[in-house]
Amino acid sequence: MVFPVSSLIGLPLSGWLVSRFESRVPLGISFGFYCIAMASIGYSASMPVLILSIVGFAFTMRIFNIAINTQSIMLQKQFDKKINGAFHALWSTGGLMGILFTTFILKLNISIRWHLLMVAVLTLVSAAVTFPYLLRNDRSSTGNKIKFGKPDSYIISLGLIVFLTALCEGGMFDWSGVYFREVVKQDVFTLGYLIFMVFMALSRFYSDKLIDKIGMEKTYLISATCIMTGIGIAVVFPFFWPVLLGFSITGIGVASIIPMTYTLTGRSNKYSPGIAISLIVSYSIVGMLVGPSVIGYVAHWLGLRYSFVLFIISGLLMIPISQQVFRILDKSG
Repeated sequence: MVFPVSSLIGLPLSGWLVSRFESRVPLGISFGFYCIAMASIGYSASMPVLILSIVGFAFTMRIFNIAINTQSIMLQKQFDKKINGAFHALWSTGGLMGILFTTFILKLNISIRWHLLMVAVLTLVSAAVTFPYLLRNDRSSTGNKIKFGKPDSYIISLGLIVFLTALCEGGMFDWSGVYFREVVKQDVFTLGYLIFMVFMALSRFYSDKLIDKIGMEKTYLISATCIMTGIGIAVVFPFFWPVLLGFSITGIGVASIIPMTYTLTGRSNKYSPGIAISLIVSYSIVGMLVGPSVIGYVAHWLGLRYSFVLFIISGLLMIPISQQVFRILDKSG
């Protein structure tokens, strides 16, 4: 609980920092402290120190997450073609590389202390090398304060899309492996989420070209359809190869949604990109928290196989909500 709570607390501060300074400043500083906090987790010899390290890790992660997404949105505005999907593809690839590196470390019986220290040093050096190339003077002159009053329907719609996507992604993270073990009766615990992540990463590298060709509105429809189809196959045909195929299609469906939605936050008439992103990400965090828990409760009630129908419902709801987003954009010009 320390991790998500600290992450949520970091959201309003991250939005303020990005709106107060150019985004590269909080990005660089927070990433440095993030690496220190990550290394300190491995050296925590007591519960209070561990909690403090996790607080620092989650808090600073949220700040640089908002800052780096702000950088990508501002950079996207300088290009006619879509490029934001490629950044998220690299994020997914980083996750896969993390899995491979951790597996290698475990096989060598290297302690978590040295493991986290190596990752911290490697990423810190990488950040120092790339920092000079970040965008400068990207601070927005308007929309840098959260306005209370009538809710912004545009931000709420984007937030709901991110919430539903995070619900699917969080549920797949926690339950896809269990699905293989309990429903498919195959003891390949990591395969479900691994195949989901691989296809999500690969699809993100091609998502920009797809969006440029058919547009975001149609891509949302295709993405939602892929989620419903993929999970539908896994539920109707609970056998090894159909479930593997279904999770692959689901990964393809999830791939484009977050990059597209983050890009659309840059078109908010009410908030600057940094503030808008911080608001949208709050929906994502809630979705990642709620999704696995809801799946667990429904699984206890109806069985794990039928609990995955919630993902189909999430995909179905994305269609009218995404259409609402583009209606709002059409009205605002």
